[in-house]
Amino acid sequence: MTAVAENPVHDTSQIPAPEGSLTITVKIQRFNPELDDEPHWESYDVPALPTDRVLNLLMNIKNYVDGTLSFRRSCAHGICGSDAMQINGINRLACKVLVKDLLAKKGKQTTITVAPIKGLPTMKDLYVDMEPFFEAYRAVKPYLIAYGNEPTRERTQSAADRERFDDTTKCILCACCTSSCPVYWADGSYFGPAAIVNAHRFIFDSRDEGAEERLDILNDAEGVWRCRTTFNCTDACPRGIQVTKAIQEVKRALLFKRI
Repeated sequence: MTAVAENPVHDTSQIPAPEGSLTITVKIQRFNPELDDEPHWESYDVPALPTDRVLNLLMNIKNYVDGTLSFRRSCAHGICGSDAMQINGINRLACKVLVKDLLAKKGKQTTITVAPIKGLPTMKDLYVDMEPFFEAYRAVKPYLIAYGNEPTRERTQSAADRERFDDTTKCILCACCTSSCPVYWADGSYFGPAAIVNAHRFIFDSRDEGAEERLDILNDAEGVWRCRTTFNCTDACPRGIQVTKAIQEVKRALLFKRI
């Protein structure tokens, strides 16, 4: 097994430095399962503009300094949810966080720490195995269930009926909420906030006929009753979904048998 240096600082002189850029130290938790026994930290002094996003800094490190750096990214516009990671200890999307929002109030240099989201197995660097997350998502049947014959026209609903579950339609499955939950960290078998949010989206849909099935699933020992109402999930959601509120609404539906 190759020994791993503790927090080496890399030569980043090849990264283009735009006029007016600042020097930002990006401290990244690295882990290569083929070489490392444990994760370790590596630092990169990166030129950046205040308007750059953290994803820009990671891309510059990967493109100009170390091509082995691994992380997910896709649309880079906060829509796909691919680049969820811990930035300064908080779950965020790297494509949405601006450098200027992380800068220290004094001085021109600051340190940004980047690590993989917690509660999911780290495969390499910032890249985690999302399968446990999606397994819980699939288990709550996150799709419209309707019985009987196919309708002859579109299934319609009133604006008021749509508003009932509008907030939970915003989920982009980034796992920020689920991986911020201390219950999920301690017990990976807990469905987690994202799965409950996506169940909520259909439980309260007036066109759906599978609410009882989903409520039975979430009434399990690893379902909604594991929630301890810490609000970590609501704070972490990049789409502003009231996650804790949605979980409480599912609990009330179970308690009072009223949707």
